[in-house]
Amino acid sequence: MNASEYLKLPYKISIQEINDESGHYFFATVDEFPGCMSDGKTVEEAYKNIREAMELHISEMIEENMKVPLPLASEKEEYSGKFVIRIPKTLHKNLALKAQREGVSLNQYALFKLAN
Repeated sequence: MNASEYLKLPYKISIQEINDESGHYFFATVDEFPGCMSDGKTVEEAYKNIREAMELHISEMIEENMKVPLPLASEKEEYSGKFVIRIPKTLHKNLALKAQREGVSLNQYALFKLAN
């Protein structure tokens, strides 16, 4: 498999909101690739940047004839990546407004909140 094919697999990306002396940003890591990390000013930018970092990381592993780890979830069982949840209308509204302020979709914002 090449790097593009690996990137289609469901790797576990974690994005954490950081507020420290260097400022406010979002820090992204991948459970299956220790040391593969990136950041961004928004959740969307951090996600885009970690995907680029993953591609480079996987490409280097392939080039060095190293075994590229498969996603942890795929080793146990398959997941669709979707689930339905009912929430109060007020919570839905609050989440939608926060996502709008961050400049991301409600799905991306909910993913960020669930990952933390």
